[in-house]
Amino acid sequence: MLSDPARRPIAVSLSALAGACLLLGACADRRGGSIPYDVQLSAPDAPKLATLESDYRIAPADQLSIKVLSSDEMTGDYQVDLAGHISMPLVGEVAAAGLTTAQLDEKVTELLGQKYFENPDVSIGIKESALRTVTVDGAVKEAGAFPVAAPLSLMQAVALAKGISEDANSRRVAVFRTIQGQRQAAAFDLTAIRRGESRDPQIYPGDIVIVDGSGIKQAYKRFVQSVPLLGLFRPF
Repeated sequence: MLSDPARRPIAVSLSALAGACLLLGACADRRGGSIPYDVQLSAPDAPKLATLESDYRIAPADQLSIKVLSSDEMTGDYQVDLAGHISMPLVGEVAAAGLTTAQLDEKVTELLGQKYFENPDVSIGIKESALRTVTVDGAVKEAGAFPVAAPLSLMQAVALAKGISEDANSRRVAVFRTIQGQRQAAAFDLTAIRRGESRDPQIYPGDIVIVDGSGIKQAYKRFVQSVPLLGLFRPF
């Protein structure tokens, strides 16, 4: 028996829509990016006991406390992003990683004095050092920097952030680490780890864990998806 010709376009449209939905769903939860998966990460550089003395160098994911006298707009807490910058009102992005607080103080003072303030009074301190914590960010329920005294696993680190969020891509989780003075990264598949198909790597104080997802910060997305790594684990 022949079907009603008037119904054929509807059936075809529904079929095409279902196929598109399946395709989109697959794209949203799969491995990808140029960071290599399941590589053997070396242990991080040993922490220095006097890391927060006057010669302490600001690191990515550090949280800074900046006070500008007579300016509530400029005063506040600022997190150093993975690229080593802070973003401030009026002056925009400022390179902070690798500087001491005194050097950053001098730089911010100069930037503010060029256009906005006469003899600005700036004070900068380290509110939270990433070298004493594990930072978990991206598509997780409660992102933050968590104090740790010993290594833990990647699954345990994500659990500190209350697990992944609904928009997370659990198949693409990046770990950033400083090894021999260089920033390095590797990607891991949480789904495969949960299933016992991949090992659960160790996470150390100072590591930064970023779970990919549709709503993560643009700066993090750029690093998670576009770090120019080839083959095995390499610095950048």
